[in-house]
Amino acid sequence: QVHLVESGGGLVQVGGSLRLSCAASGRTFNPYAMGWFRQAPGKEREFVAAITWRGGSTYYAATTEGRFTISRDNAKNTVYLQMHSLKPEDTAVYYCAADLYLQAMGVTASHEYDYWGQGTQVTVAS
Repeated sequence: QVHLVESGGGLVQVGGSLRLSCAASGRTFNPYAMGWFRQAPGKEREFVAAITWRGGSTYYAATTEGRFTISRDNAKNTVYLQMHSLKPEDTAVYYCAADLYLQAMGVTASHEYDYWGQGTQVTVAS
């Protein structure tokens, strides 16, 4: 069993920055990848970014690449999402997720992931 806890969300002005953290606990933690997804009211959950745990390869959605950076600290079992140049359309609940074993869907697909955090709200005010 893996337990994920996100933190760092909040209210920020347009153009501002936030850093989200996701701490993992539970069983020996060695996933294939960690991902960030978000869900805005009335919309489906969408991929934001992912990182492979051992190699550190990163993947981004087109809407976030260049503004968001995903990173991880293996020693702390923590993954981060640094967000810059925030826009009102970035407003959503942000979830981190753990992908224990690579499956066919790939790290951009929500169904690939095995464990999810409870989410943290990010609100970008215009």
